[in-house]
Amino acid sequence: MDLDVFVSAHRAEWDRLDALLRRRLTGAETDELVALYQRTATHLSLIQSSAPDPQLTGRLSQLVARARSAVTGTRRASWRDVTRFLTRQFPAAVYRARHWWVPTALLSTAVAALLGWWIGTHPEVQSTIAAPAELREMTRPGGQYETYYSSHPAASFAAQVWTNNAWAAALCLILGVFLGLPVIWILFQNMLNLGVGFGLMSSAGRLDTFLGLVLPHGLLELTAVFVAAGTGLRLGWTLIDPGPRSRRIALAEEGRAAIGMAIGLALVLFISGAIEGFVTPSGLPTWARITIGVVAELAFLAYVYVLGRRAVREGDTGDVAEAERSATVPTAA
Repeated sequence: MDLDVFVSAHRAEWDRLDALLRRRLTGAETDELVALYQRTATHLSLIQSSAPDPQLTGRLSQLVARARSAVTGTRRASWRDVTRFLTRQFPAAVYRARHWWVPTALLSTAVAALLGWWIGTHPEVQSTIAAPAELREMTRPGGQYETYYSSHPAASFAAQVWTNNAWAAALCLILGVFLGLPVIWILFQNMLNLGVGFGLMSSAGRLDTFLGLVLPHGLLELTAVFVAAGTGLRLGWTLIDPGPRSRRIALAEEGRAAIGMAIGLALVLFISGAIEGFVTPSGLPTWARITIGVVAELAFLAYVYVLGRRAVREGDTGDVAEAERSATVPTAA
């Protein structure tokens, strides 16, 4: 493409579109604006794919964005959007990512169990973690592993846990674009922490106590982390293999779904944080606390596999509604 010739041929249309956007329009001018918006969007796509020029691309991008806003109008979020997100978009996004986060969950759990066994059966490894006296203090009845969950007021502890876990999940989703490598590191750190607790408490003969403290909130909490990690890994793989879509469109679609996933997982982690703050340190019997955790986990899985599967079968991908996406136009070969 000869960029100078292209600009000379279409500059008048762009200037006319800019002029229309600055005044109140008649019916005929409104039709003209829509036509010019569609043509300018196509021009922008052709320039981006064939002869990218930063200055011209920036100008046309702003012009197309202004025109699109004028054509589609502004739209306020409503409770209908919230309901649609909770009943369709979020569960659909989680369901679509199941082929990533389910294997991530299984492999990560196996790694944590292996680390726990290795630490629990090798005193020399335990000695690298802390001195024997410190280990006894951590694992004894009423020690640090038990008092950790009741060392702060329940409400503030739940808020702190929620913030930390939501941030970890968001990092997995955001950093997935770097080919997923930071996600693997974050996930390993979480499994290492879990494996250390598992190994030290089992070596002290108090594995039942450890599981009674971790399972009530840990089932749902770890599932949310696995979903975030699996989605982050899928986002990283999209860079390598975008499939039939262009890499730019694939990243845009998967990125928007990941942002929605971060919001939904924050809600899931809020529930697990509430369980960790109020149920885990409570005086309820161990069986009752674990039952609450199992019920919360099963409810989430049913939510994903019932609502999510239905939404996907009806064509929902977890992305925003089509009317809210940027216009997609044909690109030059």
